Amino acid sequence: MSVQKQVRRITAPQITARKGGEPIVSLTSYHAHTAAIADEYVDFLLVGDSLGMVMHGFESTVPVHLDLMIMHGKAVVRGSARALVVVDMPFGSYEESPSAAFRNAVRVMKETDCGAVKLEGGRHMAETIEYLVARGIPVMAHVGLTPQSINVIGGFKTQGRTRDQWKAIEDDAKAVADAGAFAVVLEAMAEPLAARITKSISIPTIGIGASAECDGQILVMEDMLGLSPRVPKFVKEFGEVGKSIERAIKLYAEAVTDRSFPASENTYDVKD
Repeated sequence: MSVQKQVRRITAPQITARKGGEPIVSLTSYHAHTAAIADEYVDFLLVGDSLGMVMHGFESTVPVHLDLMIMHGKAVVRGSARALVVVDMPFGSYEESPSAAFRNAVRVMKETDCGAVKLEGGRHMAETIEYLVARGIPVMAHVGLTPQSINVIGGFKTQGRTRDQWKAIEDDAKAVADAGAFAVVLEAMAEPLAARITKSISIPTIGIGASAECDGQILVMEDMLGLSPRVPKFVKEFGEVGKSIERAIKLYAEAVTDRSFPASENTYDVKD
């Protein structure tokens, strides 16, 4: 009788325990197959509302709705076995009140079977974070550049480039940590500020376009793979998947055009 070892998922408290230790590795994922590939190498997978731009062609993350996040969240949970899966709460699903945020977060947790949710905002979201955590929902926070606020801040701009901006961002990071967030994403932030925040708060910081001194890093998978048409300046491309896909499609189109596809050995013969 063979005994199969059950794979246990990484939990939010385990991510918190990595503060100041081995760097935390994470990526976004929106599909079962990319989740399955990344699962062995990352500590958590973020089903980011960036899927609206990466997969659905929106100009920002604002049009993304809760049902879309749940659909992709289900796929990522099905495709993975080890990594913690965190699902973004989309714009409009949590800002109204802590109770509204709780109702929607419960939907996400129940329908996707994910291990945590993420929401954007600092001091003004601290009450909501505390409310959710007290009711059993692990929350990852997100400060600095918050893409859902793009219409207010006027573009995808680096935060904290002047020292007079630092205190407000530091206060945001401290507020979400004190409210019970298990980790916080620092996005598009001046490196000295991100490093300073990392040293000053008790929960792990996850950088995206921030300091290498953050407790971990995250990138949009398609950006990192060289698949996205518009890649932020801070992204290092570790692959050329877009070019590989284009080459393969070109070869396929040529094969169809010159009638060399399908090859004879791949067709079904007629039996007498």
